[in-house]
Amino acid sequence: MPDPLSAGQEPPAYASYDPRDLRLLVDKVIDYAIFMLDPTGRVVSWNAGAERIAGYAAEEIIGRHFSVFYLPEDTAEGRPGRELEVAVAEGRVEDEGWRVRKDGTRFWANSVITALYDADGTLRGFGEVVRDATERRMAEQALRESEERFRLLVHGVLDYAIFMLDPTGRVVSWNAGAERIKGYAAEEIIGRHFSVFYPPEDKAAGKPNRELRTATAEGRLEDEGWRVRKDGTRFWANVVITALFDEDGTLRGFGKVTRDMTERRTVERALDERGRLVAHLVRAQELERRRIAWDVHDDTIQSMVAVGMRLQLLASRLPAEHAAPVTRLDEAVAAAIGRLRDLTFRLRPPGIDQNGLVEGLTSYLDEITPGAGLAYTLQHHLDREPPRETAITVFRICQEALANVQKHAQAQSVAVSLTSVDHGVLVRVSDDGIGIGEAADGVTRPGHFGLIEMRERAETAGGWWGVRRRPGGGTSVEFWLPALRYGEEDPLP
Repeated sequence: MPDPLSAGQEPPAYASYDPRDLRLLVDKVIDYAIFMLDPTGRVVSWNAGAERIAGYAAEEIIGRHFSVFYLPEDTAEGRPGRELEVAVAEGRVEDEGWRVRKDGTRFWANSVITALYDADGTLRGFGEVVRDATERRMAEQALRESEERFRLLVHGVLDYAIFMLDPTGRVVSWNAGAERIKGYAAEEIIGRHFSVFYPPEDKAAGKPNRELRTATAEGRLEDEGWRVRKDGTRFWANVVITALFDEDGTLRGFGKVTRDMTERRTVERALDERGRLVAHLVRAQELERRRIAWDVHDDTIQSMVAVGMRLQLLASRLPAEHAAPVTRLDEAVAAAIGRLRDLTFRLRPPGIDQNGLVEGLTSYLDEITPGAGLAYTLQHHLDREPPRETAITVFRICQEALANVQKHAQAQSVAVSLTSVDHGVLVRVSDDGIGIGEAADGVTRPGHFGLIEMRERAETAGGWWGVRRRPGGGTSVEFWLPALRYGEEDPLP
């Protein structure tokens, strides 16, 4: 298609706008109230938007003073007339405030009043454009209230130091928790670099700025370490630094949340120390048990075996009427030797050091259940082999529980289960016997020495212990021990 302006052609003539089209446009706009006032402030025109927003039909409002849209208190203060005066003096006035609809309800209005002059400079009246901004104002107000609630929340928190840094690391906000934890009032710390909270050795190593660089690169950084209060004392802090970017990706600063973890760290270190002491205690107990077992086996039992052999020789040389008492004595010695061998077996866990807890318990159950007429099951769901001290303590408590089953429960079967739970070992020893508290001699009541020993072992190791009657009959002993390692484990000799 040829260019209409090429070859010296004249541009096409366009029809001029008909003023009636402009009037049609104004009348049909519904999002804005667009109307005119005469020089005294009375309404002389009214569009569809004005009817929708203010609620008046044209015939109801034309000729009335525009102050009808203002609150009574605003009208009493002369606000409508004052706005017309400003519009005359400055050409226009823009205002936001409450206005009133025909039905008496209020809406938040954005209003622009423009003074209209003719060619001679005579004031012909005013044009007013009003928009209902209630929804926007409610959203802004809700946002302000939300921000205020958040500000109150942040500033009222006492257990956390929550504050902001500018992009260079200087403090720009400060809450009550920060003042409580670090000791600075807001006016003392705002504007200062956050490196003031770090020990001298960390500042010398460039740790504060390194943490800001890491937070900028990765979005956030979490750290634990020593920090310094205003009075120079140190506290162990958990710190999270979050980089704050605006919509354009520009770094606006950092949010920093600090918690004083000194008490928790002290408790953890105390628990670590307790754990090490428990480990040493278990090791010392086991060494003593083994020494006793060896002494009984190598000395006492061997001596009694020799006594038994001599009694048998003596009985064979005596007349029958004198041999019978010696034979009974030999049988008593043999029974004592059997009990001592049982004692040495109980004193030393079979195979825990070499084969682990499950194998050690299996070997023990294989040894004791046939003579007691018991069937057994052993189930285990262990994530890993517990530390040696934990395994030995589990074995010892199980050993005592199984001894009670043998002696008092009158049971036909016993079930043992081992499960990894909450960084520890949960153990159940259940039987189908007569149930705790129902034995004729009363030895199974909770105050029995064996039960006390089990509880003390579990609680000394940092765990818990309990015993209860099973709903279907029998007794269930249940306990949990933490499976924490404290240092290197040297094999027991």
